[in-house]
Amino acid sequence: MQQNEKGLKDFRSVLGMKAMSYEWVIETKELTKSYGPHVALDSLSINVPKGATGLLGPNGAGKSTFFKTILGLIQATSGEGKVLGHDIRTEGLDIRSKIGYMPEYEALDNDMDAIHQVRYSGELLGMNPVVAMARAHTAMEYVGLGELRYRPISSFSTGMKQATKLACSIIHDPQLIIADEPSNGLDATARDSMLTTLYNMVHSGGRSVLMSSHLMEDVERVCESMVLLHKGKLAAQGRIEDLKAIDREIEIHVWGSANELEQAMGKDGLEVRREGRIMRIKHDGENTTHRILKCAAQTGAQIRRMHEYEASLEDLFIVIMERFGYGVKSSEDLLASPAEARRVDAPEHMGGSGS
Repeated sequence: MQQNEKGLKDFRSVLGMKAMSYEWVIETKELTKSYGPHVALDSLSINVPKGATGLLGPNGAGKSTFFKTILGLIQATSGEGKVLGHDIRTEGLDIRSKIGYMPEYEALDNDMDAIHQVRYSGELLGMNPVVAMARAHTAMEYVGLGELRYRPISSFSTGMKQATKLACSIIHDPQLIIADEPSNGLDATARDSMLTTLYNMVHSGGRSVLMSSHLMEDVERVCESMVLLHKGKLAAQGRIEDLKAIDREIEIHVWGSANELEQAMGKDGLEVRREGRIMRIKHDGENTTHRILKCAAQTGAQIRRMHEYEASLEDLFIVIMERFGYGVKSSEDLLASPAEARRVDAPEHMGGSGS
C-alpha cells in the first residue's frame, strides 16, 4: 500500500485550495443529549482546534452520539454547537457537505470495483459523474491504491478496504475528516501507511482530522490534541503535550537496597511507582531530585541512572481514569469492545463491576 508520489502531490494541491477562517473546527457549549432518563451527552463544552485531534473514550462514553449530534443527524436536547462555523441545529446539510466520514463499520459494496465505489461516493454528494470519476482516480492514487483501482472490493485485504473507505471520505475535498478506528484490523505495514496518510493530510494538506481510536500509539503519532469522554462527560481536553505535564515523573534505576529506598521515599512524602529496580517518582517541586538523592544516601542505595520520565498517552489515560476513582490497569480495560473488558472497580450504578 505504498503511496504513488504523483497522486500524493496532486491531491495535496487539491487539499490546500481552500482557506479556513474559523477559530475552531468543532465547538460546543453545554451540549446535552438525553434519551428519556438516560443522558448520553452531559453538558459538553469542547473546543477542537484545526489540525489532528484524537477522540478517546470507552464504549458508552458518548462518542457515537457526539458524532451524530455535531453532524446534525440528531437534535441536541440543549446547548449549542458549531462545526466549521456552521450551527449544528440549523445547518446540518452545510456541515455534512464539508466533512468526510470514514466509518469503523463495513460500508463498501463488495460487488463493485474500488474505483466505481469511490466515484459513487462522489455522486452521492452531488458531483457530476465525470468530475466524480476524475476525483476518484486522484483519491485512489493518494491512498496508495492507484494500481488496484479496478479490482473488485471483495478481493481486497482489510488494509485495502480501509484505504478505500478513506478515499470515499476525501473525494469531495472535505475540510474536516472524521476517521473512526482507521487502523482497526490492519497489519503493521497497512497501519503505517494509513497513519502516514492521515498525518500528511494535516501537515501537508492543511486539513483537520478528528480521529477516534482505541490504540493510544496511533493517536499519539497522528494527533497533537485530544478529547477524552467518559459516561457522556468531558474528562480531559487540550494539547497532548500540555496534558502530559499533569503526570511529570522522575525515573531512577536503582542497584541495591531498592526496598529500603522505596520505603524511605514514601516516608518523605514522595509518590513512587515501582517496576523491579526501576522507580518513577512524581515530580513534586524543584527539590524532588534532592529529596531522592537524600533518601538514597540514607539507605545506601545506588542510583545508576536518573532522568525526567516522558509520559506516554497511555500513562496519561491511566492517570485521568484513576482520578475518576477507577482501578484501571491499561487503556484496554476501558477501550476494548467486550463488556467484560470494562470490568473496572467503579460502582455498579456507574457501569463497573462493583468489586
